[in-house]
Amino acid sequence: MDRRLTPATPRCAHVSLKGLVTAESYTEGTRRRVSMPLVDLLRSPNGARERQLVLGEAFTVIDHQDGHAFGFAGKDSYCGWLPEAALSDGPKPTHWVASPGTHLYPEPRVQARELAALPMGAQVAVVSQTPKFTETTQGFIPTPHLRALGDWLNDPVAVAESLLGAPYLWGGNSRAGIDCSGLAQAALLACGIKAPGDADLQETLGHEVPPGEPLRRGDLMFWKGHIALIVDESRLIHANGHTMSVAYEWIDACIQRILAADNSPVTHRRRI
Repeated sequence: MDRRLTPATPRCAHVSLKGLVTAESYTEGTRRRVSMPLVDLLRSPNGARERQLVLGEAFTVIDHQDGHAFGFAGKDSYCGWLPEAALSDGPKPTHWVASPGTHLYPEPRVQARELAALPMGAQVAVVSQTPKFTETTQGFIPTPHLRALGDWLNDPVAVAESLLGAPYLWGGNSRAGIDCSGLAQAALLACGIKAPGDADLQETLGHEVPPGEPLRRGDLMFWKGHIALIVDESRLIHANGHTMSVAYEWIDACIQRILAADNSPVTHRRRI
């Protein structure tokens, strides 16, 4: 079983795995929410980063160890460990950050010192709104940066383009640092399209583009362990370790570069 999608530790497993994995106990888990702007989802307590979660995301807790909670993310069922301090029983979110990033303020005033920087996808519970500022349970956010949950964008490529220049970060999921699958997932989720967290898992999205058929804007191109979004007939956009950033690249040049560097051909061309 894929550990990334298997909500189980030797001590405790999700009830859906009863009879499939051995554990001392089984549980439905406790649904909580991320209470920090951005937090690493770890392979083990204090271990390596697998992915990142953002403010307001749902996280079902299965087990506890050394000040960390093991569970799975609501958006994609990705499993891992979070610091207990990064979770709370906050209110159900109503809105999400639809801009590349925003700031949380203590009062509805642009001159106020910000409380925190929030990444795209962060979820908040709205109390009241004016055209300029929205009051949430945690502070004030510029109203143009928010959309109601369910009010999605409609062009994943445009979302990815809004993150051009963001630095590459393995396992990253925000403008502060993002990797190839994090960029693809962020772009798709912002348009209401569910997507797994890693490139190999994202290969199941949509359907295969037949050989010889021209690629369209929004198509996905895969290599082993890598994904890019097609911008137009000649360009793609991806978070990559070559420029160490989110960048455009000519499709043909990218294919040849990766083949020469890693002996890795294109493995899939998918259309959603």
